[in-house]
Amino acid sequence: MRHYLDHAATTPLRAEARDAWLEAATVVGNASSTHGAGQDARRLLEESRERLAAVLHADPIEVVFTSGGTESINLAVQGLWRARDAGTTAIVLPDGEHHATMDTVAALAAEGAEVRAVPVSPEARIDDPRFAAALPGAALATALVANNEAGTINDVAALAAAAADNRVPLHLDAVAALGHVPLSFRGLRGSAEGHGGLVALSIAGHKVGAPVGAGALLVARSARLAPLLRGGGQQRGLRAGTQDVAGAAALATAVELAESEREEEARRLRALRDRLVEGVRARVPAAELLGDPHVRLPGNAQLLFPGAVGESLLFLLDVAGVSVSTGSACQAGVAEPSHVVMAMGRSERDARSVLRFSLGRTSRDDDVDAVLSVIADAYARASGAGSAARS
Repeated sequence: MRHYLDHAATTPLRAEARDAWLEAATVVGNASSTHGAGQDARRLLEESRERLAAVLHADPIEVVFTSGGTESINLAVQGLWRARDAGTTAIVLPDGEHHATMDTVAALAAEGAEVRAVPVSPEARIDDPRFAAALPGAALATALVANNEAGTINDVAALAAAAADNRVPLHLDAVAALGHVPLSFRGLRGSAEGHGGLVALSIAGHKVGAPVGAGALLVARSARLAPLLRGGGQQRGLRAGTQDVAGAAALATAVELAESEREEEARRLRALRDRLVEGVRARVPAAELLGDPHVRLPGNAQLLFPGAVGESLLFLLDVAGVSVSTGSACQAGVAEPSHVVMAMGRSERDARSVLRFSLGRTSRDDDVDAVLSVIADAYARASGAGSAARS
């Protein structure tokens, strides 16, 4: 039997989202066509947009459907930078962001963007005063709502307020936070006017049980964004191409369900996570929980196993039927030290000795039990592998 503890990478497809996808997929017609079949598809698409907007406290016109988190982040960051005010080139980028953001900013730096790095605390929290200090005159800023590796939740209300005060457009990456923390696009925008403050927020459906390939970017009406894709003028001209009606229906369904369950699930997952952490540390006293011990995603536990090779630990757990990760799953299978752990001030050696356990709606006590039954032996063997590698 396999015990899946990598929900932060992707979580199982919800039956309700699958059914919504299949039902919508039987609707014949392109949502941009003017005949009856096309308008049937359009009606379903716009109903899905309205449902998603209602959950995230946005206007339906502010919802731009995408293929997922990476596209949403790219559309926000590249789009804001290419539509920036003349003479502004700086991008405010906290350390420890997701690679979808980091790599996009690196590409823009090669085109002339100035990167203003903002440090994170030893708990992976964005330094709010330094973030605010980096904003004046910037073209845009970006930040994680919750760190996808360490699980620490940032004070995004403070970040959004600072961006609004400095009239700098802000993008928030809410991919890891969706379904786990309350999100209100309108609430975080507050009284911000014009192009400053929070103007874009990205989500990915497969983190809450929608199919892979369904995502969205919320874009404020006032935002200036250059599109990545041209050729049709769909979605306010921000994302051209035939729109995925079935994906939109499945995404709306999954997000609605995730929000309806959020508070109860958070309590349940926190209890499971705490039992996991306490059990691991009882069996491996050297293990250390990283990130904020309290203000963190409810199902997240990033643990440092000193002296062990994370990849070896992962392999040994996998052989025992337990699926975990060493960090983000977006590095194409390449083993490298966690940039998040290093941003927290830890050594490269520590950054190679972490595992991320992430629980989700299908997680149960037996999943935790499975980890606890094998972790001590796996750590002993992985520590030996680490010693052999250093000798």
